[in-house]
Amino acid sequence: MALRGVRVLELAGLVPGPFCGMVLADFGAQVVRVDRTGVRGGTSYLARGKRSLALDLKRPRGAAVLRRLCTRADVVLDPFRAGVMEKLQLGPEILQRENPSLIYARLSGFGQLGRFSRLAGHDINYLALSGVLSKLGKSGDKPCAPLNLLADFGGGGLMCALGIMMALFERTRSGKGQVIDANMVEGTAYLSTFLWQTQEMGLWEQPRGQNMLDGGAPFYTTYRTADEEFMAVGAIEPQFYELLIKGLGLKSEELPNQMSITDWPEMKKKFADIFAKKTKAEWCRIFDGTDACVTPVLSLEEAVQHGHNKERGSFITHGEQGVSPRPAPLLSNTPAIPSSKRDPFVGEHTEEILREFGFSQEEIDQLNSDKIIESSKPRANL
Repeated sequence: MALRGVRVLELAGLVPGPFCGMVLADFGAQVVRVDRTGVRGGTSYLARGKRSLALDLKRPRGAAVLRRLCTRADVVLDPFRAGVMEKLQLGPEILQRENPSLIYARLSGFGQLGRFSRLAGHDINYLALSGVLSKLGKSGDKPCAPLNLLADFGGGGLMCALGIMMALFERTRSGKGQVIDANMVEGTAYLSTFLWQTQEMGLWEQPRGQNMLDGGAPFYTTYRTADEEFMAVGAIEPQFYELLIKGLGLKSEELPNQMSITDWPEMKKKFADIFAKKTKAEWCRIFDGTDACVTPVLSLEEAVQHGHNKERGSFITHGEQGVSPRPAPLLSNTPAIPSSKRDPFVGEHTEEILREFGFSQEEIDQLNSDKIIESSKPRANL
Protein backbone atom coordinates (compact mmCIF):
# COMPACT_ATOMS: atom_id res chain seq x y z
CA MET A 1 0.00 0.00 0.00
CA ALA A 2 1.07 3.57 -0.68
CA LEU A 3 1.79 4.55 2.94
CA ARG A 4 3.28 1.28 4.12
CA GLY A 5 5.88 1.89 6.83
CA VAL A 6 4.67 5.39 7.77
CA ARG A 7 4.17 5.67 11.53
CA VAL A 8 1.37 7.96 12.68
CA LEU A 9 0.46 8.97 16.24
CA GLU A 10 -3.15 10.20 16.24
CA LEU A 11 -4.16 11.93 19.46
CA ALA A 12 -7.77 11.02 20.19
CA GLY A 13 -10.23 13.79 19.35
CA LEU A 14 -13.57 14.46 17.68
CA VAL A 15 -14.40 12.98 14.27
CA PRO A 16 -12.29 15.13 11.87
CA GLY A 17 -9.03 13.78 13.36
CA PRO A 18 -10.13 10.14 13.44
CA PHE A 19 -11.31 10.42 9.82
CA CYS A 20 -7.91 11.77 8.79
CA GLY A 21 -6.21 8.91 10.65
CA MET A 22 -8.52 6.34 9.07
CA VAL A 23 -7.68 7.58 5.58
CA LEU A 24 -3.98 7.17 6.35
CA ALA A 25 -4.56 3.70 7.83
CA ASP A 26 -6.64 2.55 4.86
CA PHE A 27 -3.74 3.36 2.56
CA GLY A 28 -1.20 1.48 4.67
CA ALA A 29 0.07 3.76 7.43
CA GLN A 30 0.65 2.28 10.89
CA VAL A 31 -1.72 4.45 12.91
CA VAL A 32 -1.59 4.44 16.70
CA ARG A 33 -4.50 6.17 18.37
CA VAL A 34 -3.33 7.74 21.61
CA ASP A 35 -6.43 7.52 23.80
CA ARG A 36 -7.16 9.07 27.15
CA THR A 37 -6.96 6.87 30.21
CA GLY A 38 -10.10 6.13 32.21
CA VAL A 39 -12.13 4.91 29.22
CA ARG A 40 -11.56 1.20 29.65
CA GLY A 41 -13.09 -1.17 27.13
CA GLY A 42 -14.70 1.47 24.94
CA THR A 43 -14.11 1.98 21.25
CA SER A 44 -14.10 5.09 19.08
CA TYR A 45 -15.48 6.32 15.77
CA LEU A 46 -13.52 5.78 12.55
CA ALA A 47 -10.93 3.55 14.21
CA ARG A 48 -10.55 1.08 11.32
CA GLY A 49 -7.05 -0.26 10.93
CA LYS A 50 -5.70 1.48 14.03
CA ARG A 51 -4.26 0.29 17.33
CA SER A 52 -4.94 1.95 20.68
CA LEU A 53 -2.54 3.12 23.36
CA ALA A 54 -4.10 4.62 26.52
CA LEU A 55 -1.88 7.36 27.96
CA ASP A 56 -2.43 10.15 30.50
CA LEU A 57 -0.96 13.17 28.73
CA LYS A 58 -1.96 15.55 31.53
CA ARG A 59 0.74 14.12 33.77
CA PRO A 60 4.35 15.06 33.00
CA ARG A 61 5.47 11.43 32.77
CA GLY A 62 2.69 10.72 30.30
CA ALA A 63 3.79 13.66 28.15
CA ALA A 64 7.35 12.35 28.39
CA VAL A 65 6.18 9.00 27.01
CA LEU A 66 4.60 10.72 24.00
CA ARG A 67 7.76 12.75 23.37
CA ARG A 68 9.72 9.52 23.31
CA LEU A 69 7.22 7.93 20.91
CA CYS A 70 7.52 10.94 18.61
CA THR A 71 11.26 10.41 18.21
CA ARG A 72 10.40 7.30 16.18
CA ALA A 73 7.23 8.54 14.47
CA ASP A 74 6.73 10.09 11.05
CA VAL A 75 3.54 12.00 11.80
CA VAL A 76 1.77 13.24 14.91
CA LEU A 77 -1.84 14.36 14.52
CA ASP A 78 -2.89 17.09 16.96
CA PRO A 79 -6.71 17.60 17.01
CA PHE A 80 -6.83 20.20 19.78
CA ARG A 81 -7.36 23.94 19.90
CA ALA A 82 -4.36 26.23 19.62
CA GLY A 83 -2.15 26.21 22.71
CA VAL A 84 -3.31 22.90 24.22
CA MET A 85 -0.25 20.91 23.18
CA GLU A 86 2.08 23.73 24.22
CA LYS A 87 0.63 23.60 27.75
CA LEU A 88 1.52 19.91 27.84
CA GLN A 89 5.05 20.66 26.66
CA LEU A 90 4.24 18.79 23.45
CA GLY A 91 4.30 21.62 20.92
CA PRO A 92 6.07 21.30 17.57
CA GLU A 93 9.12 23.26 18.71
CA ILE A 94 9.85 20.63 21.36
CA LEU A 95 8.94 17.51 19.37
CA GLN A 96 10.73 18.55 16.18
CA ARG A 97 13.84 19.50 18.13
CA GLU A 98 14.13 15.84 19.10
CA ASN A 99 12.96 14.56 15.70
CA PRO A 100 13.55 17.10 12.88
CA SER A 101 11.87 14.80 10.35
CA LEU A 102 8.59 14.69 12.28
CA ILE A 103 5.52 16.00 10.47
CA TYR A 104 3.35 17.81 12.99
CA ALA A 105 -0.23 17.99 11.67
CA ARG A 106 -2.47 20.39 13.55
CA LEU A 107 -6.18 19.95 12.78
CA SER A 108 -8.39 22.53 14.45
CA GLY A 109 -11.57 24.48 13.87
CA PHE A 110 -10.27 28.03 13.62
CA GLY A 111 -6.52 27.54 13.10
CA GLN A 112 -3.46 28.29 15.20
CA LEU A 113 -3.68 32.09 14.99
CA GLY A 114 -6.49 34.65 15.10
CA ARG A 115 -9.00 35.82 17.69
CA PHE A 116 -11.10 32.63 17.45
CA SER A 117 -8.15 30.21 17.55
CA ARG A 118 -8.71 29.20 21.18
CA LEU A 119 -12.53 29.06 21.04
CA ALA A 120 -14.76 26.00 20.85
CA GLY A 121 -16.81 25.33 17.73
CA HIS A 122 -18.39 22.71 15.53
CA ASP A 123 -18.95 22.10 11.82
CA ILE A 124 -21.80 24.59 11.53
CA ASN A 125 -19.70 27.35 13.15
CA TYR A 126 -16.79 26.78 10.78
CA LEU A 127 -19.17 26.77 7.81
CA ALA A 128 -20.63 30.05 9.02
CA LEU A 129 -17.27 31.77 9.38
CA SER A 130 -16.05 30.51 6.00
CA GLY A 131 -18.90 32.24 4.17
CA VAL A 132 -20.13 28.98 2.68
CA LEU A 133 -23.11 28.51 5.00
CA SER A 134 -24.67 31.71 3.64
CA LYS A 135 -25.09 29.93 0.29
CA LEU A 136 -26.72 26.75 1.61
CA GLY A 137 -30.45 26.34 2.10
CA LYS A 138 -33.84 26.67 0.47
CA SER A 139 -35.22 29.85 -1.02
CA GLY A 140 -36.79 32.06 1.63
CA ASP A 141 -35.56 29.80 4.42
CA LYS A 142 -32.67 30.03 6.87
CA PRO A 143 -29.20 28.73 5.96
CA CYS A 144 -28.91 24.97 6.48
CA ALA A 145 -25.74 22.92 6.98
CA PRO A 146 -25.40 19.65 4.98
CA LEU A 147 -25.07 17.38 8.04
CA ASN A 148 -21.52 17.79 9.41
CA LEU A 149 -19.84 16.59 6.23
CA LEU A 150 -18.52 19.77 4.68
CA ALA A 151 -16.34 21.32 7.39
CA ASP A 152 -15.57 18.34 9.64
CA PHE A 153 -14.70 15.86 6.92
CA GLY A 154 -14.12 17.78 3.66
CA GLY A 155 -12.47 20.98 4.88
CA GLY A 156 -11.05 19.32 7.98
CA GLY A 157 -10.07 15.65 8.00
CA LEU A 158 -9.56 15.18 4.27
CA MET A 159 -7.70 18.47 3.82
CA CYS A 160 -5.42 17.54 6.71
CA ALA A 161 -4.71 14.15 5.12
CA LEU A 162 -3.78 15.96 1.90
CA GLY A 163 -1.40 18.20 3.85
CA ILE A 164 0.24 15.17 5.43
CA MET A 165 0.70 13.53 2.03
CA MET A 166 2.35 16.66 0.64
CA ALA A 167 4.60 17.00 3.68
CA LEU A 168 5.66 13.36 3.39
CA PHE A 169 6.48 13.89 -0.28
CA GLU A 170 8.48 17.05 0.41
CA ARG A 171 10.40 15.24 3.15
CA THR A 172 11.74 12.78 0.57
CA ARG A 173 13.73 15.71 -0.85
CA SER A 174 14.64 17.75 2.23
CA GLY A 175 14.64 15.10 4.93
CA LYS A 176 12.83 17.56 7.17
CA GLY A 177 9.38 17.56 8.69
CA GLN A 178 7.11 20.59 8.93
CA VAL A 179 4.07 21.92 10.76
CA ILE A 180 0.67 21.68 9.05
CA ASP A 181 -1.97 24.21 10.12
CA ALA A 182 -5.13 22.54 8.82
CA ASN A 183 -8.31 24.18 10.02
CA MET A 184 -11.92 23.75 9.08
CA VAL A 185 -12.75 27.38 8.34
CA GLU A 186 -10.02 27.79 5.74
CA GLY A 187 -10.36 24.22 4.49
CA THR A 188 -14.04 24.76 3.79
CA ALA A 189 -13.40 28.14 2.19
CA TYR A 190 -10.76 26.55 -0.06
CA LEU A 191 -13.22 23.86 -1.09
CA SER A 192 -15.56 26.69 -2.13
CA THR A 193 -13.04 28.43 -4.40
CA PHE A 194 -15.45 27.87 -7.29
CA LEU A 195 -18.06 30.00 -5.49
CA TRP A 196 -15.65 32.90 -5.14
CA GLN A 197 -14.39 32.72 -8.71
CA THR A 198 -17.86 32.54 -10.24
CA GLN A 199 -19.50 35.36 -8.26
CA GLU A 200 -18.55 37.90 -10.90
CA MET A 201 -20.05 35.68 -13.58
CA GLY A 202 -23.47 36.12 -11.99
CA LEU A 203 -23.82 32.47 -11.02
CA TRP A 204 -24.86 33.40 -7.48
CA GLU A 205 -26.45 36.82 -7.92
CA GLN A 206 -29.95 35.59 -7.02
CA PRO A 207 -31.00 35.07 -3.38
CA ARG A 208 -30.09 31.75 -1.76
CA GLY A 209 -31.98 28.84 -3.29
CA GLN A 210 -32.85 30.71 -6.48
CA ASN A 211 -29.64 30.19 -8.47
CA MET A 212 -28.87 27.51 -11.01
CA LEU A 213 -26.87 25.19 -8.75
CA ASP A 214 -28.61 25.66 -5.40
CA GLY A 215 -32.08 24.39 -6.26
CA GLY A 216 -33.41 27.41 -8.12
CA ALA A 217 -33.33 25.91 -11.59
CA PRO A 218 -35.96 23.37 -12.65
CA PHE A 219 -33.23 21.28 -14.28
CA TYR A 220 -30.98 21.11 -11.18
CA THR A 221 -33.02 20.02 -8.19
CA THR A 222 -34.94 17.06 -6.75
CA TYR A 223 -38.54 16.00 -7.34
CA ARG A 224 -40.96 13.87 -5.35
CA THR A 225 -42.35 10.76 -7.05
CA ALA A 226 -45.71 9.02 -6.77
CA ASP A 227 -44.40 6.65 -4.08
CA GLU A 228 -43.02 9.48 -1.92
CA GLU A 229 -39.47 8.87 -3.12
CA PHE A 230 -37.26 11.35 -4.96
CA MET A 231 -35.39 11.78 -8.24
CA ALA A 232 -32.36 14.04 -8.70
CA VAL A 233 -32.13 16.14 -11.86
CA GLY A 234 -28.90 17.75 -13.07
CA ALA A 235 -29.51 18.41 -16.77
CA ILE A 236 -27.48 21.61 -17.18
CA GLU A 237 -26.11 21.31 -20.72
CA PRO A 238 -28.65 21.88 -23.54
CA GLN A 239 -28.24 18.42 -25.01
CA PHE A 240 -28.88 16.82 -21.61
CA TYR A 241 -31.80 19.15 -20.94
CA GLU A 242 -33.37 18.08 -24.22
CA LEU A 243 -33.21 14.44 -23.09
CA LEU A 244 -34.84 15.42 -19.79
CA ILE A 245 -37.66 17.15 -21.62
CA LYS A 246 -38.13 14.12 -23.85
CA GLY A 247 -38.24 11.74 -20.88
CA LEU A 248 -40.87 13.90 -19.20
CA GLY A 249 -43.03 13.69 -22.31
CA LEU A 250 -42.75 17.38 -23.10
CA LYS A 251 -41.76 19.31 -26.24
CA SER A 252 -39.00 21.92 -25.95
CA GLU A 253 -40.56 24.17 -28.60
CA GLU A 254 -43.61 24.55 -26.38
CA LEU A 255 -41.56 25.56 -23.33
CA PRO A 256 -39.74 28.76 -22.30
CA ASN A 257 -36.01 29.02 -22.90
CA GLN A 258 -34.07 26.80 -20.50
CA MET A 259 -32.15 29.76 -19.04
CA SER A 260 -35.13 32.09 -18.60
CA ILE A 261 -34.83 32.66 -14.85
CA THR A 262 -38.20 34.36 -14.60
CA ASP A 263 -39.84 31.17 -15.88
CA TRP A 264 -38.01 28.83 -13.53
CA PRO A 265 -40.65 28.81 -10.74
CA GLU A 266 -43.41 27.89 -13.20
CA MET A 267 -41.25 25.22 -14.84
CA LYS A 268 -40.40 23.68 -11.49
CA LYS A 269 -44.11 23.32 -10.74
CA LYS A 270 -44.69 21.75 -14.16
CA PHE A 271 -41.84 19.27 -13.71
CA ALA A 272 -42.98 18.51 -10.15
CA ASP A 273 -46.47 17.65 -11.32
CA ILE A 274 -45.09 15.26 -13.94
CA PHE A 275 -42.62 13.53 -11.61
CA ALA A 276 -45.42 13.03 -9.07
CA LYS A 277 -47.34 10.84 -11.53
CA LYS A 278 -44.82 7.96 -11.62
CA THR A 279 -42.91 5.97 -9.02
CA LYS A 280 -39.18 6.16 -8.57
CA ALA A 281 -38.78 2.77 -10.22
CA GLU A 282 -40.80 3.88 -13.23
CA TRP A 283 -38.67 7.01 -13.66
CA CYS A 284 -35.54 4.89 -13.40
CA ARG A 285 -36.77 2.73 -16.25
CA ILE A 286 -37.27 5.86 -18.34
CA PHE A 287 -33.98 7.59 -17.61
CA ASP A 288 -31.49 4.80 -16.82
CA GLY A 289 -29.00 4.46 -19.65
CA THR A 290 -29.59 8.00 -20.94
CA ASP A 291 -27.56 11.19 -20.60
CA ALA A 292 -30.51 13.12 -19.17
CA CYS A 293 -28.63 13.36 -15.83
CA VAL A 294 -31.61 12.02 -13.88
CA THR A 295 -30.88 9.57 -11.08
CA PRO A 296 -32.76 8.15 -8.11
CA VAL A 297 -32.13 9.57 -4.64
CA LEU A 298 -30.98 6.45 -2.82
CA SER A 299 -31.02 5.68 0.88
CA LEU A 300 -27.77 4.38 2.37
CA GLU A 301 -29.15 0.85 2.15
CA GLU A 302 -30.25 1.31 -1.45
CA ALA A 303 -26.86 2.74 -2.44
CA VAL A 304 -25.18 -0.49 -1.34
CA GLN A 305 -27.52 -2.56 -3.52
CA HIS A 306 -27.53 -0.33 -6.62
CA GLY A 307 -26.28 -2.14 -9.72
CA HIS A 308 -23.58 0.40 -10.61
CA ASN A 309 -22.14 0.46 -7.12
CA LYS A 310 -22.22 -3.34 -6.87
CA GLU A 311 -20.41 -3.70 -10.20
CA ARG A 312 -17.65 -1.42 -8.95
CA GLY A 313 -17.51 -2.85 -5.45
CA SER A 314 -18.05 0.64 -4.08
CA PHE A 315 -19.07 -0.66 -0.66
CA ILE A 316 -17.37 -3.27 1.48
CA THR A 317 -18.61 -5.54 4.25
CA HIS A 318 -16.27 -6.67 6.99
CA GLY A 319 -17.75 -8.80 9.76
CA GLU A 320 -18.27 -6.71 12.89
CA GLN A 321 -17.42 -3.55 10.93
CA GLY A 322 -20.62 -3.85 8.90
CA VAL A 323 -20.99 -2.06 5.59
CA SER A 324 -18.92 0.99 4.73
CA PRO A 325 -17.74 2.85 1.62
CA ARG A 326 -14.62 1.47 -0.01
CA PRO A 327 -11.63 3.84 0.37
CA ALA A 328 -11.21 6.30 -2.46
CA PRO A 329 -9.56 7.04 -4.79
CA LEU A 330 -8.60 3.76 -6.43
CA LEU A 331 -4.86 3.38 -7.04
CA SER A 332 -3.84 0.92 -9.76
CA ASN A 333 -0.59 -0.26 -8.16
CA THR A 334 -1.00 0.44 -4.45
CA PRO A 335 -4.72 0.32 -3.68
CA ALA A 336 -6.03 0.79 -0.17
CA ILE A 337 -6.69 -2.42 1.74
CA PRO A 338 -8.95 -1.48 4.64
CA SER A 339 -8.59 -3.62 7.72
CA SER A 340 -11.26 -6.26 8.31
CA LYS A 341 -10.52 -6.46 12.04
CA ARG A 342 -12.89 -5.02 14.60
CA ASP A 343 -12.18 -1.57 15.98
CA PRO A 344 -9.69 -1.59 18.86
CA PHE A 345 -10.71 -1.21 22.49
CA VAL A 346 -9.20 1.77 24.26
CA GLY A 347 -5.79 0.70 25.52
CA GLU A 348 -5.92 -2.71 23.84
CA HIS A 349 -2.43 -2.41 22.32
CA THR A 350 -0.72 -0.22 24.91
CA GLU A 351 2.06 -2.58 25.93
CA GLU A 352 2.56 -3.95 22.42
CA ILE A 353 3.06 -0.46 21.01
CA LEU A 354 5.42 0.67 23.75
CA ARG A 355 7.62 -2.37 23.20
CA GLU A 356 7.76 -1.61 19.47
CA PHE A 357 8.89 1.93 20.28
CA GLY A 358 11.74 0.71 22.46
CA PHE A 359 10.28 0.65 25.99
CA SER A 360 11.53 -2.16 28.23
CA GLN A 361 9.11 -4.40 30.10
CA GLU A 362 10.37 -2.92 33.36
CA GLU A 363 9.49 0.59 32.14
CA ILE A 364 6.08 -0.57 30.97
CA ASP A 365 5.33 -2.26 34.28
CA GLN A 366 6.26 0.91 36.16
CA LEU A 367 4.07 3.08 33.91
CA ASN A 368 1.20 0.67 34.51
CA SER A 369 1.78 0.70 38.25
CA ASP A 370 1.82 4.50 38.33
CA LYS A 371 -1.33 4.65 36.15
CA ILE A 372 0.41 6.65 33.42
CA ILE A 373 -0.81 4.08 30.92
CA GLU A 374 -3.69 1.62 30.82
CA SER A 375 -4.02 -1.75 29.15
CA SER A 376 -7.36 -3.26 28.19
CA LYS A 377 -7.29 -6.78 26.82
CA PRO A 378 -10.51 -8.12 25.29
CA ARG A 379 -12.12 -10.96 27.21
CA ALA A 380 -12.46 -14.30 25.48
CA ASN A 381 -16.01 -15.41 24.65
CA LEU A 382 -16.50 -18.81 26.24
